[in-house]
Amino acid sequence: MPYPIRLAGDRIVLREFSIDDVDDVLDIIGDDKVTAFLSFDSRSRDQAEAMVKGTVERAQQEPRTEFYLAVTKQDDERLIGFSRIGLSGVQAGKLGYAIAAREWGRGYATDAARTLVTYAFRDVGLHRISAAIGPDNAASIAVVERLGFTREGVLRDHVFTNGAWRDSVLYSVLAHEWRR
Repeated sequence: MPYPIRLAGDRIVLREFSIDDVDDVLDIIGDDKVTAFLSFDSRSRDQAEAMVKGTVERAQQEPRTEFYLAVTKQDDERLIGFSRIGLSGVQAGKLGYAIAAREWGRGYATDAARTLVTYAFRDVGLHRISAAIGPDNAASIAVVERLGFTREGVLRDHVFTNGAWRDSVLYSVLAHEWRR
């Protein structure tokens, strides 16, 4: 069984998911205010439970195909978000993250993304990490730009969400560019 991951950022901790996180996950993926910016529509409690169970199961796989971690405040184990790097291609990963709407604007997404990207380059040995972000998601675009990602272009009609096709703006950072 793989060793559980626990990573401390400046303001957050990234930890493995637990089945006890279902209600907190539902607060995020069941909130239209949050999912308006994600690549999927709002989900039900059953779907949140299935997501958490799947994440817990995939964390046990060796080799790991994703690093999907709960975001908590440093002084509280309660999940306030999640951050994920899914492995794709040769030494490449795709970054995603979401924070509960009540916690927006406090720097948690930036700290979570920085902490996970640092881990992926330093400990996993990735060469490239990309992020595909909806063009209307100014806050998320600000996160990756603040972290030094480069805008590569637009993926047209990249995801179908909230009843319509949506473009994504593609950003990436390479290991030798990462300075965190």
